[in-house]
Amino acid sequence: MNANKPDYLLEFENLTLGYERHPAVHHLVGGIESGDLLAVVGPNGGGKSTLLRGVMGELRPLGGAIHWRKGRQQLAYLPQRARLDLDFPLRVADFVSLGHWPRCGAFGAIGGSHRSSVSDALQQVGMQGFEQRPLDSLSGGQLQRVLFARLMLEDAPLILLDEPFAAVDEATTADLLQLVHRWQAEGRTVLAVLHDLYQVRQHFPKCLLLARDVLGFGATDQVLTADNLARARRMQAPFDPLAPICELDLPDDQPQRAHK
Repeated sequence: MNANKPDYLLEFENLTLGYERHPAVHHLVGGIESGDLLAVVGPNGGGKSTLLRGVMGELRPLGGAIHWRKGRQQLAYLPQRARLDLDFPLRVADFVSLGHWPRCGAFGAIGGSHRSSVSDALQQVGMQGFEQRPLDSLSGGQLQRVLFARLMLEDAPLILLDEPFAAVDEATTADLLQLVHRWQAEGRTVLAVLHDLYQVRQHFPKCLLLARDVLGFGATDQVLTADNLARARRMQAPFDPLAPICELDLPDDQPQRAHK
C-alpha cells in the first residue's frame, strides 16, 4: 500500500455527470478523505447540486466513476429548501424522529430511547419546547435547526448539505456551523454546497470550485484565488439543452436521465 496515497473515503475517476448526455460536471478527478470538511462552490448551473446527486447514486455517470474505497457509506442528505415538501402536516418531534428510519425502517416502532434522542437533538439545536409545533408554523431559521436535528439522528459518517445556510439568519448560521465542526471532530465527513465565500474561507479547510469544469480542488486558500474566481465568473452559463453532447462511450444498458 502506498503510504503517500490519501485516505480517500470516495474517489472521483475522470467523473462526468449530466443530463441527456450534456455534462454538468466534467472530468472530475480527485477524492474526499475521511473526516474532510469540504465546500463545493461555483456559479449557478456549475454542477454543484449535480455532484451531490452523483454521490448519492441518484445520477449515474456519463463517464468515469465514483469509487468508495471503504465500501459504500451510509449518508445523510439535506436538500435545498426549494426541494423540500413541507405541506404534509407533521409536528416537529415527528419530523425529527424520521432520522431514525435508516435503522428502524418505515414501520419500525419508536420507543422511549428514540423519543429521548429526539428531545436531545432539538435541545442541541436550540429548539427545545417546539416538539408539538407544526412544521409550517416555523420561521426559516427555526426550520433549518429542525432539519439539522433530524440529520443528527441519522448518525451517518458522510453528510451532504446543499445550501444549508441560504436565507438563514446569522445567529442560526453560527450555531449550525458549530454543529458542523462538531461532526468533523467526531470523525464524520461533511460535503457542503455553499455560496458565501467568507464562510468557506473561515470554516472549510478544503474546497472544490466547479463551473462544470473543475477550476480548483484542494486547500481552500489555494483554490479561492482571484484568478480562479474570475475564471468561474466567465464560465457561468445556464443549462443549455441544445449544447453539444458529451462524446463518451456509454454502456448499452445505461439509462438516460431527463433534466429536472
